[in-house]
Amino acid sequence: MSDSITLQTQGQVTILTIDRPKKRNAITQEMYGAMADALKAYEVTDEQRVFVITGAEDYFTAGNDLQDFSMADHTADLPPVARFLEAISTCTKPVIAAVNGPAIGIGLTMLLHCDLVYAADSATFTAPFVKLALVPEAASSMLLSASVGMAVANDILLAGRTLTAGEAHDYGLISRVFTDADLQGGVAEIAAHVAASAPEAIKFSKSLIRHQRDQVAAQMQAESELFIGQLKSPEFSEVVTAMMQKRTPKFS
Repeated sequence: MSDSITLQTQGQVTILTIDRPKKRNAITQEMYGAMADALKAYEVTDEQRVFVITGAEDYFTAGNDLQDFSMADHTADLPPVARFLEAISTCTKPVIAAVNGPAIGIGLTMLLHCDLVYAADSATFTAPFVKLALVPEAASSMLLSASVGMAVANDILLAGRTLTAGEAHDYGLISRVFTDADLQGGVAEIAAHVAASAPEAIKFSKSLIRHQRDQVAAQMQAESELFIGQLKSPEFSEVVTAMMQKRTPKFS
């Protein structure tokens, strides 16, 4: 288990906290591995009935740790980030997100695989893939438009629009907005309620709701191939160079 991923249990609820506040909870490959392992362990235990993902302090997550990400082997059969996405997208039991602050990149796209998403007033939602010369991941190129509509999804994925918590709720990306002070307590109550429900009925209901698993897996594979290609592209190299030189990237 990574030191930056903490797990605790409250009754039949497992709470995973992305706990790297000095780096805005940016996620490393080691952290992805720990998150995948935690979800897989949750999947096979009867004692735990709900899995909650949240962030430490002011951020949900700033997304990938770009320095760590740039050094990772993305040609491996199943790198840690892919293991995490496979685990969360195929989990048959309830997964809840408590978005306590900005959700950037995979911080937004992982929400599309959560069954219930609650956010604090201060939360924002951004998918800066094109800004980084990359493409969407986690099947967000399919699932986001199904959630918020094609026009808004394109505004987020192509134009880089950031949604406030209120906008995310209005568009249907999240279930409910809490005050910052009330988020964790409110989510704890909901999680306990779901955990007390009939587990097989919950599981079967989720399987009916998320019946497009084959399509989701195929979309993630297509995205992954293009994503890996972009990591080797002159466009991505220009983004990295521009970041190091603290300037705006220029694309010819």
